[in-house]
Amino acid sequence: MSAMADAGSHIAAVVATSTCAHCQREIPSSNIDLHSVHCARNLQKCEHCGEMVPRKLMEEHYNENHAPVNCSLCKETLRPEILDLHKSEQCTQRMVACAYCEYELPAIDIHEHQDVCGNRTEFCQTCKKYIRLREWIGHEMQCHVSSNGSEESSSARTFPEREVRPPLPVRPARAVPAAQHRRLLFTVAVTGIAVMVGSILFQKESF
Repeated sequence: MSAMADAGSHIAAVVATSTCAHCQREIPSSNIDLHSVHCARNLQKCEHCGEMVPRKLMEEHYNENHAPVNCSLCKETLRPEILDLHKSEQCTQRMVACAYCEYELPAIDIHEHQDVCGNRTEFCQTCKKYIRLREWIGHEMQCHVSSNGSEESSSARTFPEREVRPPLPVRPARAVPAAQHRRLLFTVAVTGIAVMVGSILFQKESF
């Protein structure tokens, strides 16, 4: 029994550990004092990531992992850990494909482009109408259902074709006879002369 107790106490002594107050690591209790002095003197905890870094390498660690960086597209200053997310989803200068023509433009311009591009029309072969691209998906589904229904109904009955009427003839403008035209000009001239003479006489009477 005494031999087993001695073995158990020996194993407990081997695995016994203590937590370093500086780096929070579990250190064998037999080495904790020496480790604590060395750790506090040579290592520093990074305030950004919590990693224990040699004091002499802290500036290098910060520059490589935590120093602000500029986006190569929009030049905005960001933390390096969010740079990839910014470039893929947030940057206003990232290239985005138009939902209608698949042409790529900067994200800042894509909404204005799609407002115009979505108003373009394409010819629907089913209903023989021009449909706006922004309405194409909904129209295609509705038109497909309607075309299936029309095919079923057309097998049961036929509709008369709409009568196509020729356009009405355009009546030519009525020509004015030359004699009547000269008479009209003479009347206008006489009226103008009479107005001028009356104006002159009126001015003389006023003096």
